[in-house]
Amino acid sequence: MSRIKEFNLPDLGEGLTEGEILAWLVKVGDTIELNQPIVEVETAKAAVEIPAKWAGQVQAIFHPEGSTVEVGSPIIAIDTDPDAGPVQGSTTGAPASDRPVPSAASLAAVEVAPAEGAVEPGLIGGPAPGGRTAVLVGYGPRTTAAKRRPRKDTAQVTSVPVQSPPAQVVSAPVPPTATPANGNGRHSGPVLAKPPVRKLARDLGVDLGALTGTGPSGSITRDDVQRAAAPAVEPSTVTTSVSSAASFGTDREQRIPVKGVRRLTAENTSRSAFTAPHVTEFLTVDVTRAMKALNRLRERREWRDVRVSPLLLVAKAVLLAVRRHPMVNSSWAGDEIVVKEYVNLGIAAATERGLIVPNIKDAGRLTLRELADAMTGLVQTAKAGRTSPADMSGGTLTITNVGVFGVDTGTPILPPGESAILAFGAVREQPWVHKGKVKPRLVTTLGLSFDHRIVDGELGSKFLRDVGDFLADPEATLLAWT
Repeated sequence: MSRIKEFNLPDLGEGLTEGEILAWLVKVGDTIELNQPIVEVETAKAAVEIPAKWAGQVQAIFHPEGSTVEVGSPIIAIDTDPDAGPVQGSTTGAPASDRPVPSAASLAAVEVAPAEGAVEPGLIGGPAPGGRTAVLVGYGPRTTAAKRRPRKDTAQVTSVPVQSPPAQVVSAPVPPTATPANGNGRHSGPVLAKPPVRKLARDLGVDLGALTGTGPSGSITRDDVQRAAAPAVEPSTVTTSVSSAASFGTDREQRIPVKGVRRLTAENTSRSAFTAPHVTEFLTVDVTRAMKALNRLRERREWRDVRVSPLLLVAKAVLLAVRRHPMVNSSWAGDEIVVKEYVNLGIAAATERGLIVPNIKDAGRLTLRELADAMTGLVQTAKAGRTSPADMSGGTLTITNVGVFGVDTGTPILPPGESAILAFGAVREQPWVHKGKVKPRLVTTLGLSFDHRIVDGELGSKFLRDVGDFLADPEATLLAWT
């Protein structure tokens, strides 16, 4: 059996065609273990660490950080038996210009990773139920060619003589203030850090391998990275410095590549905007009683450790209104309308990577406490950059909370395949006629966009009215509807 094996970017099983290499977690010459994370890849849906399919020694890295790689392209070569001596014909360590044309013997030593069966089922890169591969990224047919982002000050890659052309990799400099992890200033094993932390480290030029993590299980946190970069960047200005440093060229223009989540969002919103005929209706509601009900809920013993926000009541209102108007929770399928009995409730979330819409599966079957816990977990996972592709697929109805940005309401665009999306605006104290007198009341404005092929004006109006009725008096409405 060939001892040097190429690992291809895995087939994602959902029509995904490419991913961007965010960070290499190993370098040429490193000895790695089975299932050790070796590379962090960002796709249209998630940033995911891919584990090694084999134990051995890294012989080649074919694409540098920042490259967009097509599914099925080799990204790394691993010597599965490094103790057997050098591979015949190998030129590892030689500059690319000095490498001879690969011989038949050297090419025979390279084996391309099989599509399935190389790792334990269920692990990333391994077979999953239904013949799919358990890995990363977005979805949709490929419509454009893969592009590579140019990088500066790249170092030459060391490589074995394989058919794929060698590429370049970049090593971030170790700052003088970094705290060594051991005697030689490097971690002896893989570095534990979340994708947003790795991105921050790359932006600030911090070598994660030279830091000692203060997070759970020794993981490296954002504070660890910012402390290491403190002499160069003041902690209070980290965000602005990263985003503004060398952002503009001599023409005073900035060019940002459209990829990952931004690219998927653009494709989805454009397709939805010009496919589904949108209608948006608005309703302004006095939510004073709802806010008082939330305060009473927070005071209950069993809810004191639970994150309770107005969005929780909006989600409950939507789920109850769907029971009364099931057609709102449906999708257009050309010759038929598919009405769902289940509600996979999407919550739009703004993250460092862009807008994502993870959803709570079968939210209509959850109790209010279960719904609160699910929403808290969804938000925390999204902020940490760990939302999986499965969490963002299969949504049936969405809420976007523009109120957290101080916005009154909006005309949201439908996620593809959904027939309605509700915008929840800011809750403000405003003058309001209450019991015949003008009084200060807590007021919000709702905006409901819906697909007019499925939801006509009457149905959309009744659905929005029911959501508003619940928010105006949740306790009385809940008793009346259940």
